Amino acid sequence: MAMSALRMASSLGLRAVAPARARVATQSSRSMVVRAAVSTPAPVVVKREDVITSDPFNNVTDHIFEKIGTNLHKRPDHPLGIIKSVIESYFDEKYGKDTFTSYDDLYPVVSTYANFDSVLVPPDHVSRSQNDTYYVDNDTVLRCHTSAHQLEMLKEGARKFLVTGDVYRRDSIDATHFPVFHQMEGFRVFEPAEWEAAGKESVDLAAEELKDCLEGLARHLFGDVEMRWVDAYFPFTEPSFELEIFFKGEWLEVLGCGVTEMKILEEAGLGDKRAWAFGLGLERLAMVLFDIPDIRLFWSDDKRFSKQFKEGMFKAGGVGMQKFKPYSKYPPCLKDVSFWLPKEGDSFTENNLCEVVRDVAGSLVEEVKLIDEFTNPKKGLTSNCYRIVYRSMERSLTDEEINALQEKVREDMVSKLGVELR
Repeated sequence: MAMSALRMASSLGLRAVAPARARVATQSSRSMVVRAAVSTPAPVVVKREDVITSDPFNNVTDHIFEKIGTNLHKRPDHPLGIIKSVIESYFDEKYGKDTFTSYDDLYPVVSTYANFDSVLVPPDHVSRSQNDTYYVDNDTVLRCHTSAHQLEMLKEGARKFLVTGDVYRRDSIDATHFPVFHQMEGFRVFEPAEWEAAGKESVDLAAEELKDCLEGLARHLFGDVEMRWVDAYFPFTEPSFELEIFFKGEWLEVLGCGVTEMKILEEAGLGDKRAWAFGLGLERLAMVLFDIPDIRLFWSDDKRFSKQFKEGMFKAGGVGMQKFKPYSKYPPCLKDVSFWLPKEGDSFTENNLCEVVRDVAGSLVEEVKLIDEFTNPKKGLTSNCYRIVYRSMERSLTDEEINALQEKVREDMVSKLGVELR
């Protein structure tokens, strides 16, 4: 994995920089939280001016780039940091303190090999497209999941670990989706002696302990709730499962997990072992546990939000825990934009439109939604009408602000998406 500083810079779509800065792409450029057994160098942050934005594969906008290094999950009085700490404490209580090493500072710029190939994502999988993933260049991305570090950590000797970090995916715009969110994953390796002593097949032992562990975690977070396991598919585990809980009258997916594919263990030199892995979204859990209605709130600096959360406020099972109290919701401003799609219709995607809107309006955009579509048979063209909902979480927006944003959005739609406004 090691390479020279200049070669590293080239592979990252970065300008030639000092060796210390160029090291950022190696997944070994990281530091562990204090609970980790070994210390490693702190990550070196890539500056925006070091990125070659003209690279044809680069689709990381300024709005996304500025989120790198924010590390909401490392703030002990932030709802994401609170949930992270609660989960880490559960593993300490169940397995013994520091049995699972916790990592929360792994740099999010990784190779496409680490992000996709190392976890067996098929070459033709939709997640590899520029429509779904943020590419720095052809060989480098902003990680889509914390599993991007899994193989390297196994090769370095990690056997029981938790990884928490910010992950990036191009997505729609609404109250539950944001292009930057936070994941936690767990990984546990079994030695042959463990399943031999239990008198079980290796895959059976791994699956049984995995389910026991995660059912306990669900009770720790949600209390005595009804649960069910649903068979699932993930390229990196087999068998694969999703855990759902019955919460407030409906079934809610909590996490995905499974027994690790042997190809991954073999690549790590652990072909005689077995392992399980799970992954969960911190925002998803925090929104449910704290009754937070809009995912944008996690990024808010408004004290009316931040003052409601304190380190250690979580109570086991959520019993008697203070919920988020919404403050006044400012009025939305709706703007519709109609346009003809390019004749090569496949070149337009909703995710690309959302990126244009998000890059202009940032967190002031609440939703982008298709409200009308028709095809003109004479012109052979298709028209879309999208409704853009602007709303600040912190103040009322003026007509002048909204009009300026909308005009810029319209201009960028033409120049960047090749549409014809109606």
